[in-house]
Amino acid sequence: MARVRYGARSEAEIAATRARSAGIPDIWSTGVVAVWETDPDVVAAVLPPPLKPTGRPLVRATVSRVDLPGYPLGAGSVAVAAAHGDREGWYPLVMPMTHERALTGGREVFGEPKKLGEVVLERDGLVVRASLARHGIAFVEVRGAVSGALPLPEPAEKTDFYFKFLPAVDGSGFDGDPLLVHCVRHEKVRRLERITGDVVLRESMYDPVADLPVRRLVEITIGEKTTDQKGRIVERVSPQDLLPYLHQRYDDPQQALDAPPEGSVG
Repeated sequence: MARVRYGARSEAEIAATRARSAGIPDIWSTGVVAVWETDPDVVAAVLPPPLKPTGRPLVRATVSRVDLPGYPLGAGSVAVAAAHGDREGWYPLVMPMTHERALTGGREVFGEPKKLGEVVLERDGLVVRASLARHGIAFVEVRGAVSGALPLPEPAEKTDFYFKFLPAVDGSGFDGDPLLVHCVRHEKVRRLERITGDVVLRESMYDPVADLPVRRLVEITIGEKTTDQKGRIVERVSPQDLLPYLHQRYDDPQQALDAPPEGSVG
């Protein structure tokens, strides 16, 4: 009988898949990173417990082009500075990706708020333009010109905070307690330049980053880096605490709160 591709895979095939994943070489990306200060009360408003604001109300927008073998990937994020206990890091609100493959692992394994979107990074000589767009709206745009090289930072460890959960089948909340994930990344940079420019935030009902206004631009850079990442579950979170923030993950949060009609199919 011909192989049934939806059938079970052997232990050897599963082990081979894991081995291929473990042997992936460094993958370098080119990215624009813009950091600005916004209103402290805005940062506090978007952080689900137990995350808390840090000493500075920072927002970070990242727009990257990743040269994956076989197909390029556009990847972006908009995140706010956050702390969990004595660990400081970033809490991403939206992470546009240009391919479904990049969504699957991030959302299902780590709980990343990834969504399909448009990611543009263009450089013409010294002029740079980078943007994140969904539903036809470029809700973040970074524009400017390269104004000089920067010293390369030492390899660094950085943390992102995610909430991993499944909406309840009956629309009543969650199937089990949500999980707070620390995703720790080890980052190496091989090129870094300063950009003199600005950040434009556009109104979008789906990606309302315009609510995080630029009060003081801290820096804009363009660089080449590679990272690896490992996640770990650090805490079970109260469903009642996280439920008011459920809409951050979905364009239509009603889909996650309503039980499907009887007899419906996915």
